[in-house]
Amino acid sequence: MRDTAAKPSGSPECARRLARLGCWLFALAHGAAQQSDPKLPIYLDVTEASGVDFLSHSSKTSQKYLMESMVGGVAAFDYNSDSLIDLYFVNGAALGDPMPEGALPDKSDPRYWNRLYRNDGDWRFTDVTERSGVRGDHYGQGVAAGDYDNDGLPDLFLANFGRNILYRNLGDGTFEDVTETAGVGDGGWSAGAGFLDYDRDGHLDLFVSRYVEWSFAENPWCGERKPGYRSYCHPKHFGPIPHLVFRNKGDGTFEDATESSGFSSAPGKGLGLAFNDYDQDGWTDVVVANDSFPQQLFRNLEGTGFEEVALLSGLAYDENGRTFAGMGIDFADFNNDGRPDVFINALAHQRYALFRNDGQLFEYVSGPTGVSGITSLHSGWGAKFFDYDNDGKRDIFVAQGHVMDNIELTQPDVKYEEPLVLMRNTGKGFEDVSARSGRAFQVPRAARGAAVADFDNDGFLDIAVNCNDQPALLVRNEGNGNNWLIVDLSGTRSNRDGIGTRVRVVAESGTEQHAIASAAGSYLSSGDRRLHFGLGSSTEAELVQVHWPSGAVQAFEKVSAQQILAITEPGD
Repeated sequence: MRDTAAKPSGSPECARRLARLGCWLFALAHGAAQQSDPKLPIYLDVTEASGVDFLSHSSKTSQKYLMESMVGGVAAFDYNSDSLIDLYFVNGAALGDPMPEGALPDKSDPRYWNRLYRNDGDWRFTDVTERSGVRGDHYGQGVAAGDYDNDGLPDLFLANFGRNILYRNLGDGTFEDVTETAGVGDGGWSAGAGFLDYDRDGHLDLFVSRYVEWSFAENPWCGERKPGYRSYCHPKHFGPIPHLVFRNKGDGTFEDATESSGFSSAPGKGLGLAFNDYDQDGWTDVVVANDSFPQQLFRNLEGTGFEEVALLSGLAYDENGRTFAGMGIDFADFNNDGRPDVFINALAHQRYALFRNDGQLFEYVSGPTGVSGITSLHSGWGAKFFDYDNDGKRDIFVAQGHVMDNIELTQPDVKYEEPLVLMRNTGKGFEDVSARSGRAFQVPRAARGAAVADFDNDGFLDIAVNCNDQPALLVRNEGNGNNWLIVDLSGTRSNRDGIGTRVRVVAESGTEQHAIASAAGSYLSSGDRRLHFGLGSSTEAELVQVHWPSGAVQAFEKVSAQQILAITEPGD
């Protein structure tokens, strides 16, 4: 029977459907959907009209400091609890050319501030950075959103070069820097970050990927020694560094569990990270995309620590036993067999890596699924498995662009700026539908972090992209008439965000989907923590089954489509 505590919200109204249809017809008439299949959605660039005017500044120098090429992440989260997903973009900071000895990047100029945009509805956003107090104070890299103190308000963690920052959400539109009190400021070169409850005690812990051992004083010349040919150094020139793990003590503070959890003995060159339960033992595991270093899979040892098992699991290298430039990553079930798979992008000539979880090992399947052919000349950053056309199968999105801004001098077949790519899951492999997805997918960019979220609560997933030294991008999914269900979790015994909760949805058609609640994934970014399920032509889900980290289990039958289903964990 249907649980009466599950309440729908945000269902699209007739006017919204008509507006979406009108936009689709407009795009078709103007060639944005050439050769388009009416069953496939189109994305419309709404950046300028929305008021999102973010422009990242990496502060490029003649020194080719490596961090200049990496900025930055983006977070999609509802900071003010109005059921509309807001946006936060990470920015760089001013660098000297060269940097004076002992100096730090300067973020005082407003051009270098991180920016928070409040979603006001109807695709209008307002910059509320100054009032909210989240402009940052270091050279930014990644961002994670999560309710670490279980007060119902999402907080922000910033991974920086130097001191990291934890901003506590005060609930009045402002945030407080609680980094020192919380004990999470340790830096170095922090890159990605994500909240998870690895010990299932009801409090969100924090994982931070770190990139390499690097400093301004140790920045060798790479590339030819002639004007215009100096390049950003390959990560092989720098040593790996351990990632950071902070265990939430439940009193507003964290303890550094990097050593006790086993991470100190497994350094990497980490960028993107993602969470899921790959071996289905009920404990959340961690994958890290490493740049030209073996990829990493950390198996959760029932909350006591982690064991790095990528090599034994088939996930460390590509099919030829080679490392590749792992940057963006995601960890989800693309073939609906109940086992989470892994996608990791790379640089041009390396091919993006798709690993299928067969229950024992991860199999590299980029070739037979078509991913290799689509991506062999491309370079990826932000990445996400998500069902863009609501047909019940997760597709793959990648924000693209090469790391080297002068790559065309040495590799003429490779471009620095590249269009976004969207690979549709056909059930037998993936097809490139970028050219059929609107003009936004045809414009070359130096894209970096990307977050996927339903910004207008219409059941079709939209995308926000942070670009390197270019304007940000916000694109709206115009939909295609397929049905959907979004699950919005609220924990009681488990953490408030419901992170780590496993949800199984069986559609009316019999299609079965599995997902785990997480905001992590992509490149240095944080996405919508709500769980989205495309239902195709099914007008209801026969079953929605929820397994909370606390061990509680709920089941709802005959759940109507076209709704945001709010589910609260049962108490003791």
